[in-house]
Amino acid sequence: MKTLKDLYYSKDHEWVKVEGDKAYIGITDFAQNALGDIVYVELPEVEDEFELGDAFGVVESVKAASDINMPIDGKIIEVNDDLEDEPELVNTEPYENWIVSIEILDDTQIDELLSAEEYEKFCEEEA
Repeated sequence: MKTLKDLYYSKDHEWVKVEGDKAYIGITDFAQNALGDIVYVELPEVEDEFELGDAFGVVESVKAASDINMPIDGKIIEVNDDLEDEPELVNTEPYENWIVSIEILDDTQIDELLSAEEYEKFCEEEA
């Protein structure tokens, strides 16, 4: 399982890359491995707002469909349109292929996310 040290992680297996008041969100290497070959990614609309824990999209694989949950409150400012034509990009490079970028609405929630080390430990306990 691959993690990147400069990202934050949720217990729902999303990663968060914070850049100022903006964040990129995707699913982790652990999640894409568990799902298997991803065949479809449902994206939200730009300007949609979500609270922590809300489902903002769906990832479908050959094994199952899984909601993608918002790890912090945010307003969608961009979606990764490349995933509509090539959803398998999430399998090949899960940390390069973000799903949405958001305007962070409550930056105090970032402190509640896991570090790479904490996330790795969480996954070991969950396996």
